[in-house]
Amino acid sequence: MKLSILFLACLMQPALSMGQNSMVLPSSAVTRVYQPAQPADFNTNIYYRNKLELSFETGVLPINIPFVFDVFEGDNYTQKPLHYTLVPIFPSLRWHMGSIRGPGILRGNTDLTASLSITAIPRGPETHYEAFDLGVRRNFVYRNRRTAPYFEYRMGAGFINAKEPHGVQWAQGQDFTFTLMLGSGVRYNFSPRYSMAFGPTYMHVSNLYMSEPKYLDNGINVWGGIIGFNMRLGRPKAESVQ
Repeated sequence: MKLSILFLACLMQPALSMGQNSMVLPSSAVTRVYQPAQPADFNTNIYYRNKLELSFETGVLPINIPFVFDVFEGDNYTQKPLHYTLVPIFPSLRWHMGSIRGPGILRGNTDLTASLSITAIPRGPETHYEAFDLGVRRNFVYRNRRTAPYFEYRMGAGFINAKEPHGVQWAQGQDFTFTLMLGSGVRYNFSPRYSMAFGPTYMHVSNLYMSEPKYLDNGINVWGGIIGFNMRLGRPKAESVQ
């Protein structure tokens, strides 16, 4: 009798052991199953494809210089005697055309900018200039940094209250004019939704010789500082993917 009981116990022990092992999982395995994936760079939630932002920028451009591309037009690099100060205001929409990519210091993304330009002229014969501008900005994004250097250019067309047809020498030759802007600076992200940017900007206004020969195309060439604030429109990236 004792031998039978001992034999049955030996047969049941492996089965019990297998049952216990099948129900117990290593703690590391549980951790791997339930641990959420963390992004390697939090900037992937800030700069991503099809992100739309509302931007508001303003600044003061008081420093007059010659046209920066005079060397390509064969003109002598001289400054016009009439000086201007421009105070532009840019309500804009920014559309991020792609996610972060690129090697080394070129890593970043690009956004397309559509702006309405409303510019006051506190110094100069004209008093105001309104235009519509399109531009491209390249953001150079480094891993897990809130700051991102950028470079941008914008081009557009608009209307200025030209004064050379009214007898003011060196003023603008006609109302319809074109805009060229070059700028650089730094963007700082407070969060994935809010950010600001600031930096120097060059602005050129002229009519591309359309008023000549009756009125000279003297143009405006100024630079100074611009500051702007950006706000994401719509849902954050994680929710938009869902």
